[in-house]
Amino acid sequence: MLDSMTLRLLPLIAGLVLPFTACAQAVSTRPAPAPRSVRADTLALRRTLDSIADAHRGVVGYSIIDIENGVRMNRRGDETFPTASLIKVPILVTVYDLVAKKQLSLDDPLTVLKIDQVAGSGILQHLHNGTMLTVQDAAWLMTIISDNTATNLLLDRIIIRRVWNKMDSLGLHHTKVHSKSFLRNSSVAMDSSVKYGLGVTTPNEMARLFELLALGKAVNPASDSAMLNILEHNEDGDLLQRYAGGARAAHKTGATDQVRAECSLFYLRNRVVACVLTKENKDIRWVLDNEPQIAMARMGEAIVKAWGGVPPAVATQ
Repeated sequence: MLDSMTLRLLPLIAGLVLPFTACAQAVSTRPAPAPRSVRADTLALRRTLDSIADAHRGVVGYSIIDIENGVRMNRRGDETFPTASLIKVPILVTVYDLVAKKQLSLDDPLTVLKIDQVAGSGILQHLHNGTMLTVQDAAWLMTIISDNTATNLLLDRIIIRRVWNKMDSLGLHHTKVHSKSFLRNSSVAMDSSVKYGLGVTTPNEMARLFELLALGKAVNPASDSAMLNILEHNEDGDLLQRYAGGARAAHKTGATDQVRAECSLFYLRNRVVACVLTKENKDIRWVLDNEPQIAMARMGEAIVKAWGGVPPAVATQ
């Protein structure tokens, strides 16, 4: 039995022990701190990237931004390149900008008619006449599987020149979509369409657009977060992502016979934007080990390694 003195002290003992117990539990369940930012050896990285680009049979431009440290590096950063489907990111940004301005709703309905269906990537070309979807559905399809029909439905709704206006408002004056996909006769700038195809940009401008998305300044923080979430679900991992070790990334690719392009926001120890655009490629085979695809894969690998590789998962013990 406990004596009377011990019984009187029990409440005091409990009052002292319980806070320490709660504190110990809080410590044991608190997530481990996120990896600290690092400073990459950008001189070594530049040598590696330029060596790959110099050996490539084609023209390579790149733009890299370390968002945490403000470090920037580029090759042919202000030179214009065809975008192929990479231009769908500016289209996505314009859609969300119009939604933020209440001029459009993500729930607005879109109807896929036979006349809308175009070839190339995507699944809407194979679905029945009269298929119904929403603006949000089309945005996802355009981004994660690069659906060309979905892209055209959105361009019909928002009007091509609004993409130009939005990019101009962000200071990206060389970033333009020219026409609907696989419909050159819809071009609003035929000479540029003939020269560049679906769209045009520079490595620095596309990198800046991804930087703005990361900072919540392309449209607004909520919209930019939603767009980055979509971009994280992109299913094309054959370019910068191929040798990146499974690094988390919000990214978009583009490809035509002579073009391979990708811009990626890598979530490493730092947030790193990496945009690589190629043109005039000699190897125009549509195979996985196409020369520009291998070159870009090696560049993606070098970029991830320069910032310490894929960071360890944050543990919750």
